Amino acid sequence: MTGAGWRPTVGVRVRILATVLVLAGLGMLVTGATSLLVAHRQQITAIDADLRTEVDEFHTHIQRLSGEGATDVRSLLRSALREQVPMDEQVLLGMVDGVPAYVTRGERPFPLEKESGLIAAVAALPPGEPTRIRQATTTSAGTIRYAVVQLRVAGRPQRGVLAVATSLRPAYAQLAQSAWQYAALSAGALVLIGVGGWLVAGRLLRPLRLLRTAADRISHTDLTARIPVTSRDDVTELTVTVNRMLDRLEWAFDTQQQFLDDAGHELRTPLTIVRGHLDVLDVGDPAEVAATRDIVTDELDRMARLVDDLVLLAQSQRPDFVRMAPVDLDRLLREALDKAQALADRRWVLDATPPIVVLADAQRLTQALLQLAHNAVKHTGAQDVIAFGGMQAPGGVLLWVRDSGPGVPEEDVERIFERFQRARAARGTEGSGLGLSIVAGIAAAHDGRVALDQGGPGARFSLMLPLRVVSRTPGPTRRPGGRYLPAEPSVPYPDEWSHR
Repeated sequence: MTGAGWRPTVGVRVRILATVLVLAGLGMLVTGATSLLVAHRQQITAIDADLRTEVDEFHTHIQRLSGEGATDVRSLLRSALREQVPMDEQVLLGMVDGVPAYVTRGERPFPLEKESGLIAAVAALPPGEPTRIRQATTTSAGTIRYAVVQLRVAGRPQRGVLAVATSLRPAYAQLAQSAWQYAALSAGALVLIGVGGWLVAGRLLRPLRLLRTAADRISHTDLTARIPVTSRDDVTELTVTVNRMLDRLEWAFDTQQQFLDDAGHELRTPLTIVRGHLDVLDVGDPAEVAATRDIVTDELDRMARLVDDLVLLAQSQRPDFVRMAPVDLDRLLREALDKAQALADRRWVLDATPPIVVLADAQRLTQALLQLAHNAVKHTGAQDVIAFGGMQAPGGVLLWVRDSGPGVPEEDVERIFERFQRARAARGTEGSGLGLSIVAGIAAAHDGRVALDQGGPGARFSLMLPLRVVSRTPGPTRRPGGRYLPAEPSVPYPDEWSHR
């Protein structure tokens, strides 16, 4: 796209990867911050515990020294600090009347006696202030935690103070080091997540890329492109769905093209005949006008029947062509035979009827039976037999229409179910060559098929339908309305779907 509305596009793969990295980074950040806060709280708790331990030890030393007779504040502080050993990173300071007097011996982490601000704050504490842990930030050692213990001796004016302090700088340095280590590990993890996410996203989005490639190859003349299915996930399910959609589109286009081809091929002849007679028509000759009118009317009727048959064939491939409902086959066969008797004067026979109810489309089955009967009428004479029949078979039902005519030539058996194909013996008879194709379409809509069996005299067309039996009926529901002969012995039917 060009112009003012153009914006650079970001691929789905990049967006997925960016989203994963952002979410992973936020998760690591929250986890790291929480961990640091917990670690900081634990260190503060440990430092405060050490300060309380030093305070308790100081109280113990004072009590012991007081019991030994020491009554001077200065001597008590001096003796106590001489015996008390501070923990790592701790500093002890003894003050008398607000002035630093004693400090711990040896190496000290920081000079507490030089922190004037802290000394002034300690000296300003009111007498009797309870011992508690405080924090100061404006020191040379950074932030410190300290506790103050006041000491007085009865009858003495001096006020002694013990300050126990610990710098938080080493703890903060340890936390900072842990934070940098965590950041480095998180960065490495994000790199691994990015590489793995890029590969996984590419693999998951591969069906979409194949879909785009297939869509680029698809045109109105080529709908055969399909997307290969290589895995089983949600995106692959989309691939399967698109392939099914392409199957339906290809079927729809093929059906449409076949309908157009058939209509164009078959309608061209009657249109040519009509136009030829109209071109040479002598309107001044009433006899010629009447003859031409009859020819035109006959050709138009033939075109109407042809269009109806083509439309029916096109509809037979639609999923809603049949509407399943319970059908009593005994009643269906008898009613179909009643209707067929109006086609011609033949010896109409009912071979057998199965007393069962199945799920099927009664109108379509009747249409197929009547079409077979119409086909039989065209190939039989007045004394020939046309018989209807049906029986239950393993996995479904078998319906047939047989006749005692000449049968179908062996060389025509394989082609008579194709569109516009007719047996050689039928050339010259009325028809479009679509009747058996319509029967085959109705059978296919019921997930069955139609077959020709010439095991005996004449021809027998059988509808083999894998229909589900709903129930059984006690017998015929009514007597047939027409007159037809009792059933004649017929060639036995096999109990399996083995008809050609």
